Amino acid sequence: MKVLVIEDSALMRRELRKILGKIPDAEVQTARNGADGLEEIEKFDPDVVTLDINMPVMDGLTCLSHIMTRFPRPVVMVSSLTEKGALATFEALEMGAVDYIPKPDGTVSLNAQVMERELIAKIHAAMRSRPARNRAPSALMRRTATTLTRRRSAPATRPAPTVARQRAEGLILIGSSTGGPSVVEDIIRSLPLDLPWPIVVAQHMPPQFTNTYARRMNDVCDLTVIEVDRPRAVEPGTVYIGRGGSDVVLTRRAGRLTVLSMPPDASVPWHPSVDRMVDTALEHVDPANMVGVLLTGMGDDGARAMTDLKGRGGRTIAESEETAIVYGMPAELVAQGGATEVLPNPRIARRVRDWCMTRASF
Repeated sequence: MKVLVIEDSALMRRELRKILGKIPDAEVQTARNGADGLEEIEKFDPDVVTLDINMPVMDGLTCLSHIMTRFPRPVVMVSSLTEKGALATFEALEMGAVDYIPKPDGTVSLNAQVMERELIAKIHAAMRSRPARNRAPSALMRRTATTLTRRRSAPATRPAPTVARQRAEGLILIGSSTGGPSVVEDIIRSLPLDLPWPIVVAQHMPPQFTNTYARRMNDVCDLTVIEVDRPRAVEPGTVYIGRGGSDVVLTRRAGRLTVLSMPPDASVPWHPSVDRMVDTALEHVDPANMVGVLLTGMGDDGARAMTDLKGRGGRTIAESEETAIVYGMPAELVAQGGATEVLPNPRIARRVRDWCMTRASF
C-alpha cells in the first residue's frame, strides 16, 4: 500500500507518517502543500492520499479538485474540529473525498496518536473504496449555484407540509458511515415536502460536525433538517440528524413520539449507533410503518437491528455495491437476509417515498 500524506505542519507530517508506518507493507511519502502534493502524486502514484485542508501555496480543496479531475483516487481529508473545518470537510466530500479524519486538538496536534486506530481503519477502507469521480468540481459548482439560488428565492419559513392527520404514524430510519454524508444529502434532497413520515438519521460523525451538517442540508433541501440537540417531538416533513458522539434514540413523551440524544453506548465503537436507533424505534412504532435504509460504511452497525425490523414486518433497503463507497454495512445487511431490496443510491429516495406514501394512507 502506497500512501501520500499532504500536510503543511512538519509535526503532523511526522506523526501521521509514524502512524501509517505501522500498516504492514505500507510505503509512506509526504508533501508540504497542495502544489507539492500534486507533483508527488505524479511521481509516487499513491493508492491513497491524506489531505490537510488549511495549507499555504495551494489549499486542500484546490488540491482535491485537481486530484479528482487529473488523478482520481481515494482521498481522506484531515480536518480541524472547528465550524470552518467542518464546512470545508463537507465541501471536500461533495468533491469526491472518501472520508475524513478530525484532528484531535485543532489544526496542529501533539496528540495525533489518539486517532491512530480510526486513521488506519479509514485508510484500509479507502483502499477498498470507489472514488466518487462523478462529484468533480463542475458538479460541486453546479450544486453551489443551486444552493445560492435556493437561498435567494426561498421564503423566510417553509410552508407546513400538507399531511392528513388521519394518516398512520410511521418513521424512516437512515444509517450511514464512511462516504455517507453526501449520499444522505442526495436522498433527502430528492424527497418531497409532503412526505408523511419524519426521518431520523444516524450518520457516524464527531460531535463538532453534526450541527454544521444539519444546517448545510437545511439550506439545500425542501424538508426541514435539524440536529437532535434536545428532545424533540417528531413531525412529518422534518429530518432529525443524530448528534455526533452521542446516540440518537426514540421514545414516547406525553404520548408523542420523541427523538433525543443519549450518552453513547460504550460497548460499541460507532456513534450515533444505527442499531440503537432502530432498536428503540421498534419499541414505540409499528414495524409495518417503518422503513430502514442502510448506506455506505465500514463495519456492521445497523445490520442486526434492520434485519430484526424486516423480520417484524418492516421494509429495509441496503445500498448496492455498485454505488456504495464502502460496501461494508449494507453488505452485512444483505448477508444476514435483512434487506427487502438492494438499490443503488439514485433509486433509494423514490422507493422510500412510494413505500411510506402507500403505507401512510392505510
